Parts: sequence; structure tokens; C-alpha cells
Amino acid sequence: MLTWPHERGDWGDRLEDIYPLFVQIGATISAHQSLLSICRTLKHATMVRQLLLEQGARANRLAFCLADSNDTWARDHGPLTTLAGASALLNDFTFNGWGGKFEAGLDSAITGCLHEQNVFAGTPMRVRDLVLEGGAIETDGRGTLLATRSSIIAATRNPDHSEHRIERELREWLGFERFLWLDRGDITGDDTDGHIDTLARFSDPDTILHATAPSGDRDHVELTAMEKQLRAFRTPDGRAYRLLPLPFPGIHKDADGRRLPASYANFLIINTAVLLPVYGADEDQEAMAVVRQAFPSREIVPIDCRRIIEQNGSLHCLTMQFPAPVKLCDTLEFIAA
Repeated sequence: MLTWPHERGDWGDRLEDIYPLFVQIGATISAHQSLLSICRTLKHATMVRQLLLEQGARANRLAFCLADSNDTWARDHGPLTTLAGASALLNDFTFNGWGGKFEAGLDSAITGCLHEQNVFAGTPMRVRDLVLEGGAIETDGRGTLLATRSSIIAATRNPDHSEHRIERELREWLGFERFLWLDRGDITGDDTDGHIDTLARFSDPDTILHATAPSGDRDHVELTAMEKQLRAFRTPDGRAYRLLPLPFPGIHKDADGRRLPASYANFLIINTAVLLPVYGADEDQEAMAVVRQAFPSREIVPIDCRRIIEQNGSLHCLTMQFPAPVKLCDTLEFIAA
């Protein structure tokens, strides 16, 4: 799922710069699996479809739905899917603009809008009374949650929820059995209060890739402390995790001199491939090698994300995936909101 930028959103003054990158991401995804594009109007969707086809996207793998949006971060406003056997359930959590930093009313309504339009062919949905973003949670797929306390257990998100209550609800709703909470590991420029998807990611149940910063950099202390916590964590059977440090992507700033939150950890796993954010840095090739080591059976596709991080996110932040039991409506191409 991609929620596309439009003239009324945060990319409104730079659409000509950002559309080629979105089209590259969308076309690359369509080479491996279906792509659901969320567009604001029929005219918008028609334009997006044409751009994707011109880039070589697979027409039979493109689907479109119309819903208004504030921004493009589908990882945080899209549904979180759980499986029970072959049955899927869409979980619609509240999105409040990362603790009320930005307007997010339209974005928070997108999942409900998709469900009302039967985009997911009758897959049931439950509305959950908890502020939770997809970028805040990472899992081994076997019942373990890896997350930062600062992005979930926070007064700006869930002021009436204790850690115990949040764990109980995540256990009940998302199936988590173990909770690995990080207390350190913020990167400069991040406005999510420490989303895990810029910091540390599972590639398999025993392996965690994590961000680093060199001595002397302002992020070195935090990321070194995070690595120390990761080293103390254990797998369900008591073993230390295999940790793969990702290189430092260099310092990137916007036109106003503000440092941007570049991270190689924000990769996107798709069918048979991993899309890796790169930043025109010497370290890009090293990052490719580390990720290839973690995913030896998948194609590693670099995507230059320097434009995306100007809005403080990257590849994983822009996208939301669904497991195979979630089917798109057979008649879905353009569905009006």
C-alpha cells in the first residue's frame, strides 16, 4: 500500500520532485507483488496509474482506491494485520500525528474508509482504542515485539495507559507474547519519538540489523547505548541475538540546514526482494552488503531516498504490506470514496 502525495498534502510544493521517486517505488513493488495505491481523486488516480505504467509497472498488479489524506506515511496510518491460521484480521489503531505534532484526522480515517469500500474483499476489521503506528513496532513473527517505550508508552499518545495495560492489549490484539523494550536509540531529525523502523529490524527470528553512528557524531551515544541493550536481549530459547550493524549513512541536511534522519534500517521487505534506502553516500555499498548478508535469498534493490528524508521518513515509513490471506476486491481498480 502506498498513499500518494497530492497538492493539498505536505508534498504539495514539490510534487514534480517527489513523484518520480514514488513511481520508482511503486513500479518496483509491482514487479514482485500487487500494489494498492491510495489517491485523493479519480483524476489523481488516473494520473498515478499512467505514471506507473510508463515506468513499466505491471498493469494487472495495480489497484486504486480513493481516500483523502494529510500525508503519505502509510506505515503509520495503514491497518496492522494479524493472522489466525488462514484467517486475517485488520486492526485499525488511532493515528494522532506522532503525538499531536501534525494534523492527522484524514490519515487516521483511511483504514476505516478502505474497509467501508470493501477494498479487502470482506476481510474483517476491528477498531482498537490505542494510539499505535506501524513504524513503532517490529516483530520476529513468532510473538516477540521489539519497540521503543518512547514511541508507544507516551503521554502524547496513550496518557491513560500504563505499560502493563499496553502490553496486555498488544498481547490480546496483536498476539505478542514477549516484549523487548528499548529505552535508548533516537536519531537526530526524527519526529516520531524513536520509531523502531529507523533503529533496529529483524531479518529472521535470530537476527537484528541496527543503526550506528561513529564516535564524535551527536547520535553516537544514543545508538551505542541502544546496541548495548540489544546485546542484552535474548531469543525465546535464551540465546543472544545475532546483531548486524548497519553503517552510518552520513550527515544529510535540508535547504535550511536541518539535519535529516537518514537510516539504512528503514528497508522494506517485499516478495523475493528487499528495497533498501540509500543516500548517495560512500557507505551505500557497505549497507547493501550487510543487508544482502541478512537476506541471502532475496534481491536487494537500492532506492535513493534523499528526497523522502526531507519529510523525515524513508521506504518502510511510506509503505504498508499485507499477508497473503488479505485479498483485494476482484473488481477493484478505481473505487470512489
